[in-house]
Amino acid sequence: MTVHIKEIRQTAWVGLIVNCLLSALKFICGILGASQVVVADAVHTLSDSVTDIAVLLGSRYWARPPDATHPYGHRRIETITTIFIALCLACVACSLVYNALTTLNKGSAHSPGWIAFWATLVSICTKEILYRWSISVGRRVASPAVIANAWHQRSDALSSIPAAAAVAVSAANPSLWFIDSIGTVVVSLFILNVSWKIAGPALNELIDTGASSEDIDTIKKLALEIPGVHEVHGLRTRYVGSQLQLDLHILVDPDLTVREGHAIAGRVKTCIIQEGPDVADAIVHLEPYERDNSLT
Repeated sequence: MTVHIKEIRQTAWVGLIVNCLLSALKFICGILGASQVVVADAVHTLSDSVTDIAVLLGSRYWARPPDATHPYGHRRIETITTIFIALCLACVACSLVYNALTTLNKGSAHSPGWIAFWATLVSICTKEILYRWSISVGRRVASPAVIANAWHQRSDALSSIPAAAAVAVSAANPSLWFIDSIGTVVVSLFILNVSWKIAGPALNELIDTGASSEDIDTIKKLALEIPGVHEVHGLRTRYVGSQLQLDLHILVDPDLTVREGHAIAGRVKTCIIQEGPDVADAIVHLEPYERDNSLT
């Protein structure tokens, strides 16, 4: 198991434990404080555990090396996990909107106690810390699934803000109960936007979207810097998980031996993988460079 996979699984385990503890805290305080919104927020926190489990299970498979039935590896499992987390975020946002609109329609029946407010405040601070740690790990190891799960952690912190506001305002002035529902709708729209930003790149990976023009220029420049390479063309790229796989054609002197040409191709491949934009593998094709043709 690589160091990156260990870090990924560590963030998922920490997230799972924290979510279970926070869910229990908010559920107990919501009941003691007679706050339905905090009890609902506890259920939302518990739902975050689903994505933590998805990362734990998914990372066991996407880290496996290529095999006979998966010659390009298993990194697409990470892409699928990322899309699953984005869908979970979207479902949570839609559920929050539905509950908020239902509450607006029915009205508020009672004023909650302050113990429920302090529970949501603890949840907001804890989940924000968890988000910042998780997303720093996700960016360092270039894992879309961990980054997506980090945003799921923050969505819980954001959804707890209107819950805390509702408890505080309702406890101080029961006639302003509707602030909870309005704030919930606003936060839910933000969560939906985050969900799409997470799902968009993952969907592009599934349809074999290539690298950006800047990354393509970088790859060509690296190949042309290798002595013996006269031209580069036929570059094709695609993402497998968070990494690029590519093939390209290089033009070399036609009088080189097979061994010499193969050595140049090897140096091109090594250079692109080591210095390129997160390239997992590269296939380099050799073609003869015809000087007469280049002048016409």
